[in-house]
This record gives sequence, structure tokens and C-alpha cells, in this order.
Amino acid sequence: MRRRRTRLLAALLALASAAGCAAGPSVRPALVENDGKTTGSTPSAAPGVPLPPLAEPQSPTLKWADCDDDTRQRIGTPGVPDSLHFTCARVTTPLDAPGEPRRSVMRLLALKVGSGPVPLVVVNDVDGDPGTVYAARLAATLPPAFLEKFSLIGLDRRGTGLSGAAQCVPADTRPRLIDADPAEGGLQDVLDAARKAGQQCAIELDDAQTALDSWRGAGDLDELRKQLGMDRLDAIGHGDGSKVLSEYAVRFPAQVGRMVFDGVPDPGADTAAVLDAVAAGAQSTWDAFAADCAARHCTLGDPKAALAALPAQLRHTLTTTGDGVRFGPGIAMFAVYSGLSQRSRWPELADAIAAAGTGNVSPLAAFAAPVLHDTRAQPSRLDAAIATRCNDSQTRLSADQLDQVAAGMRAKYPQFGTVIAQQLAWCGPWPVRTEPLPPSGAPGTPPILVTATAADPVTPQVGSTRAADQMPSAVTITWQGAGHGALGISPCVTEAARAFLLDGKIPADGTLCPA
Repeated sequence: MRRRRTRLLAALLALASAAGCAAGPSVRPALVENDGKTTGSTPSAAPGVPLPPLAEPQSPTLKWADCDDDTRQRIGTPGVPDSLHFTCARVTTPLDAPGEPRRSVMRLLALKVGSGPVPLVVVNDVDGDPGTVYAARLAATLPPAFLEKFSLIGLDRRGTGLSGAAQCVPADTRPRLIDADPAEGGLQDVLDAARKAGQQCAIELDDAQTALDSWRGAGDLDELRKQLGMDRLDAIGHGDGSKVLSEYAVRFPAQVGRMVFDGVPDPGADTAAVLDAVAAGAQSTWDAFAADCAARHCTLGDPKAALAALPAQLRHTLTTTGDGVRFGPGIAMFAVYSGLSQRSRWPELADAIAAAGTGNVSPLAAFAAPVLHDTRAQPSRLDAAIATRCNDSQTRLSADQLDQVAAGMRAKYPQFGTVIAQQLAWCGPWPVRTEPLPPSGAPGTPPILVTATAADPVTPQVGSTRAADQMPSAVTITWQGAGHGALGISPCVTEAARAFLLDGKIPADGTLCPA
């Protein structure tokens, strides 16, 4: 209860700050300045399980080989510094969970960057950069002390990147899955595309169709831990990569080391309600983007007017990308939403929206390309995202229910309501999960640092806070900025994570980091 009161106060203070109001002088969370110092930063409660000490590998079995050139090709533009060096290894893991018949194994790609002796595993969103690429990018943003103490170990989650990529959705179906018009009609076209995708994935994936989920992903991490030669798993989760780590903590509490969850998805079982909050987070992030754009005197002029005009323009003008995909208003808004989640690319996103307004959609289409394009080296991120999220959920809505939810979200969140609501249609034809949903909580674990971002379009603050409230050992720090995740972006959060991971310093629960 004490933690919930502290977090509620943190949220109210964040809202007051956003509205230009001042909070009263009564008890308030610690406020961390950008130099990492805190005011009254003492843990809110003594942890039941102490934070374990850092340890080095004992008898690791992974065979690392140079993969520098291949990794830089996969990273693309913008690149990472030449000072970083990458090696890769294959992790063998069972396809199925413990207790299930052992049908086959999967071979997952892991990447190591940094010279530190302690492995720190990095897990990313299932629809974001593959974990290996994300780890490489993250390494370029972290203070040198991280890579002197740790080696970041990025893992491509099962079904993503070069870890047996799903690649089961027909190429001509992918655009239809993300092209729901933000202002017109229901989700019937998306649902029809989802039926085709589901049928083809059942054929292509066969036994693996229902084996791509976060629970089994947690099992993959324990196989990685063993092959790294570690008694405990030290790790960073970004977005729904944190969901995999939270399920790891439920399955393997005794093996939990030092963990940071950078934005945790809402654990609620009602997917429609969870996505409603995501749409609200996207709308708030767009407001922050527009303010940032105006402050920089960006090329958009009036960002909100420019975005409002774009769907109508694309609706009445046949516009295609260089590879022949019809670039309609739905794909355009999906591309904008994707750009909002990447704070470092906001200037590029502003230029892309401005260019689309003049008829040049190529720069904006680049934000949707990772979903639409599918090659051996860079598989589409959509296929694995659909498989994993549908296998993680028991929510299935009828066509009428989908249209009702979409209409409600469109009315509340005119820019991004439909972009988010269409995700509910993806799972309509997918097999319903027969296993019970994993329990929330992770009792018996050492302190886990959970970071939340005030305006996050993927893992909104309200969901991350709710997830942390269900974890007895969670300690929350909130960045009052905007974008998806705070680690490597907010100096304050990055310093708190550094102190937690390297020095074992636990921040005060409910600490706020200024934007």
C-alpha cells in the first residue's frame, strides 16, 4: 500500500507539472537531477531479498566468433562507433516448455559487445530492433563504465531477427494489416487480412505456431544463463522485453540477479483496455513531439495541422512507395506512430511528415519498412509480433466488437486510436491460448528497478506502474519525458540504472527524473 501511495503521488505530480501547476510542499518522491544526485534518496522499504552481488562466468559453453561486419550491415544507418566490436554465438534451446513433449530445438542468435567480465543480457520489444541490434545500439548510448564492467549480451527472441524468424505472413497481406483508415469504417479489411495471415502461419510454422510466446522466451533466457556459465541472470528489458524478464522472475526467482525493466507492458488480461491506454500514451507522446518540433522551429511549421491534413491527402491521391506498396492513410499513421517511439529520430520524423505533405512519401515510408519488408537478413517484424502477442493473450473479439472498440478509440484518440485498435484484429483468427496466463508478481526476488516514462507510446506510464505494483520487490523511477523507454535517453535514469547495476545502489521508490 505504501508503494501504491507513493506511485500515485508521483503520477499526480507529473500531471501537475505537465499542466504548469506546482505541487504542495507535503511529502513527495525524491527528485533526481540530471547529474544523478537525489534529494532524500533512501529506499522506501527494506528489501526482503538482498540485491545479489555481481559474479563472473564459471565454465561457459558458448562459442563466440567475430560478426562485426555482418552486425554493422544489420544496424544500417545511423551506425555505431567503430570502437565497438561484436562477436556472435548460437544458443540452443528446446522449442517447448518444461513438461511438454520435446519435439525439436531452436537455435537463437546472441551478440556480445563490451569488454566487461560480467554478462548483462539485453531483451528488446518483439516488434522492435532484434535484440542483437538493440544491444549494439544501446551500447553506443551508455557511459563507458557499463562496458568496462559488463559485456552486453543481446538475444534475438525466438521468431525474430536471426533466431528462426517467423516469416509466415504473405507479403501482399502485411500492408493490409496496418492500413486501417484512421477516420473511416471499421476493421473488417484488417480482420480479413488477419485470417489470411493466420492460415498461412499455421501452415508455415506448424509446431512452432503456438511456441512463440513470452513464457517460453523466459525459458530461452535460462538456457542462455546456463550456457553463459552464470548462477544468476543480470539483465535489461526494454518494452515488452521486460515482460519476458518479468515472466523469467516468476519461473526462476532463485536465478534473478540485477535486473532493469525499461518500460513494462500493462499485465492486465483485458487486451482492449490495455491497448486503450497505449493509444492514450501515443496521443500524449504526439503532443510532446509537437511541442519539441515547435521549440526547434522544425520544417513542419504547425505539426498538428500538418498531421491532420495528411490522411485526407493520401485518401484522395493514389500514392505508392518505391517497391509498389500503396501508401494509404493507415500505413502513414502507423509510420508516424513507429517514429514517435524512437525519440532520437524525431527530427527525421518531422522532416518525413513535411515531405509527405508535398507528395514525397519515401522518407515516411522508411518508418514502416521494418514491418513491410522481409528479407533473410532483416525479416519483417510483424510476423513474430503477431505470433507472440496472440500467443500471450486470450482476448478474441467478434467483428462487431472490434468495430465498437475501434470506433470508441477513434473518437477518444483521433490520430492513433485506429492504429492501436487494429492490433486486436490481428489475433481474431489465431488459435486461442489453452494454457493459463502466467501469474503476475514474482515474489521472492531481489529488488528490480522499473523505469517508466510519462509519455510513452508503447508502454505507457499507467501500465508500467500497474505492473510494478504487482511485483513485491519492484522499485520505480519515472522519467517525466517522452518516447519509448528512458535508458540511454534520460541522463538521470541512465545514471540510476548504472548505480543500481554496477554499485548495487537502490533508488527511492517513486523517484522522479525531470524531462
